[in-house]
Amino acid sequence: MKAVVMAGGFGTRIQPLTSSMPKPMIPVMNKPMMEYIIDALKEAGIVEIVILLYFKPEVIKNYFGDGSSKGIKIHYVLPDDDYGTAGAVKKAQKYLDERFIIVSGDLISDFSFQEILGFHDVKNSKATITLTSVPDPLQFGVVITDKESKIIRFLEKPGWGEVFSDTINTGIYVFEPEILEYIPEDSNFDFSKDLFPKLMASGIDLFGYNAKGYWRDVGNPDSYRAALLDILNEDVTLPLEGIQEKLSEGTVYKGKDVKIHKTAKIEGLVVLGDGCVIEKDVTIKNSVLSGGCSIGEKSTVENSILWKEVIIGKSCDLVNTVLCNNVKIGSGVKAEHGVIIAESTDVGQQVIFEKDIMVWPEKQIEEGSIVSSNLIWGDKWKKSIFEGGKVSARTNVELSPDLAAKLGAALGSQLPAGCRVLMSRDYDKASRMLKRCFLGGLLSTGVNVTELHMTPLPVMRHKLSMFGEVAGVYLRQCQTDPTNTEILFYNETGMPIDAGLEKNVERIFFRENFRRATHDDIGEIYDQLMVGEFYKEGVLKNIDIPLIKARRSKIVVDLLNGTTDAVYPELLNKIGVDAVVLNAYRDEKKLSRTMHQIEHSFNEVSEIVKVTESKLGFVIYPHGERLGIITESGEIMKEDMALMLILKLIDITVKSKVKVYLPAYAPTVLDDQLMNIDIVRGKLTGIKADYLRNFYFTGEMTRNYTFMENSSNADAMYSSIKILEMLARQNVELSDVLKTIPDYHYSHTVINCPLEAKGFLMRKMSEDAMDKEASFLDGIKIIFKNKGWVHMVPDQYTANIHLYVEAATEKDYKQIHTEYKDKINNWLQE
Repeated sequence: MKAVVMAGGFGTRIQPLTSSMPKPMIPVMNKPMMEYIIDALKEAGIVEIVILLYFKPEVIKNYFGDGSSKGIKIHYVLPDDDYGTAGAVKKAQKYLDERFIIVSGDLISDFSFQEILGFHDVKNSKATITLTSVPDPLQFGVVITDKESKIIRFLEKPGWGEVFSDTINTGIYVFEPEILEYIPEDSNFDFSKDLFPKLMASGIDLFGYNAKGYWRDVGNPDSYRAALLDILNEDVTLPLEGIQEKLSEGTVYKGKDVKIHKTAKIEGLVVLGDGCVIEKDVTIKNSVLSGGCSIGEKSTVENSILWKEVIIGKSCDLVNTVLCNNVKIGSGVKAEHGVIIAESTDVGQQVIFEKDIMVWPEKQIEEGSIVSSNLIWGDKWKKSIFEGGKVSARTNVELSPDLAAKLGAALGSQLPAGCRVLMSRDYDKASRMLKRCFLGGLLSTGVNVTELHMTPLPVMRHKLSMFGEVAGVYLRQCQTDPTNTEILFYNETGMPIDAGLEKNVERIFFRENFRRATHDDIGEIYDQLMVGEFYKEGVLKNIDIPLIKARRSKIVVDLLNGTTDAVYPELLNKIGVDAVVLNAYRDEKKLSRTMHQIEHSFNEVSEIVKVTESKLGFVIYPHGERLGIITESGEIMKEDMALMLILKLIDITVKSKVKVYLPAYAPTVLDDQLMNIDIVRGKLTGIKADYLRNFYFTGEMTRNYTFMENSSNADAMYSSIKILEMLARQNVELSDVLKTIPDYHYSHTVINCPLEAKGFLMRKMSEDAMDKEASFLDGIKIIFKNKGWVHMVPDQYTANIHLYVEAATEKDYKQIHTEYKDKINNWLQE
């Protein structure tokens, strides 16, 4: 008597539990599921077993070896292709020269193999199928037998209209070796679909043995959890490992070196593997913990399965949860409605899992996150989906169509029903796809959409600030990473939405508490085709066109294959500028550019400016906000110098005193020289449009410039034309203006710093500033009289800090920069 164990399935339906192991090796009460089958076969007197492998065969081979450790002999057969259930058994024919039983390796059962074999013997059967009765037979093969137990009819996976019995095929068969002759060589052949009909057609009687006992096919995560609960509820009896200890409210099976604090409570049936540590005030109820698990103080683990080396922090609540090997859970985590987390995943503190979430292997979930959907392909789940009015994530991975639709519904639920939202995008196909999904979500809440289709971002924000819509949404490819898409959210003034609205949208998004409009209140779409004309009209209205025309400037412009090609060249034409325009065509592969590619474009414009003897050169970034400036001599302006240049131009051009708003860390070299400008410094985030309207100009250190007379948002097209106007008004060249700016030395350094160390660094910097002149406006700035200053700002979203240094001389600059870089590095090592 021999046996065949089928262990070749991929376990696709039970992912992510099978991400690193074949389904038969999934642990059940701390042993591989298949080991119970092997042990039961040996108990029935079968000591020669063939294991059919296919998916991750080495895992099974390494565990069972040749079977000698169990006192049996194991042959492994690895088919070279998928031959179906019967076709795979055919591959083992050379070992099956006597009666054999076939058992699936991924089921849990306490059927008596001896009784099955006894029935086969009594009936003198050539082929016996083991049957059982189940409440829901739809996913199995339904079988009906006559009074002699001969199978008279069967049907694989019937619909309810086809069900004629609740008796199903369990996948446990007993065959005489001649049955193998009915299975063709090297063919995909299935027991139920092919072999059994063929045997019946050949006049061979098939017998069905209706077994008594427990049987469950572990086909998906739900059935896995259900089977474990059946075992814990003692609906099925399996041999459990460990020393049994009866307690007042339960029974525990303990492995070696298990430590249970005296205040911990054990309820129901609990199995603890070797080396488990249960700390004080922990409650564990009806759960299985494999070796090396640790449960932090005041945590509760109920109806759950923990594989090896799982670490649970303090005050966690886990119910009906499966945690695979090496999962680490921070303190205060709640997973009270069923969750499956695959191996080597790190979960931060205070994370909340919503119902039936599954997390694939090796993910990182940030502290404070609310995980509301399965985390499959990405490797990180952020606690906040917004960063400064923007959602940025990997296209079609984290930022999927369904997530975009939910975001649209979340925003729409925050806005009044019947209002209008302005929507636009760049020409990237992912932006188009995701925008349509987002738009659908908005419409579902009864919000109407003004559709701009593909439009430069400044054009959309200009329209938004003028009239009509209560919010704006723009989708674009990330400017530095083509695999990411960004969704930008704006309020009715064209400014990024504030933190309050971000939190409200996030709250609705995570709770999925969306407003659903009735069928006749679904939002409508209004096309706005003239927005480009409105924008151009607005720009030209604010510019002294005759002045620029009179100068007949010649310039070189690189549009970087962006979205401004339909607007900017026409504006240049209308103001009478001769322009060499580069890359004014659309190419999805060039929407995102690396720093090196941007630098190459600057150098190219610089060379063409010199060759063509142009007055200046511009680089307009793809989405129309950022502006690069090159002088008539081909000098490429760095960010800080370009800002100083514009300030000087404004100062010599305006007819009365004006105010400009700059970041706190902008260079101060011109502060005492500007006659017509009052500089106000501060944070650039969270500023209201009404406040900015008090200023003439705002500039950032990222080449974003805003002339408030046109709109309250950065606009490279308008800024470049304004520079041409100012140069024409004074009849000067950029180089002439540059000569009026004193020498200074300025740098911006980004230093990597763990998120948890940012606060510590700021404290150290604050302590360092105590006996010095300092400012605490947007970070910490230390001023060294007559020498310069250093300014440290923690990055709002990433694990970085920013260090800005300015000094009048190179010697002072180097001394300050080196001193504070060294200080920061030393602080980081404390």
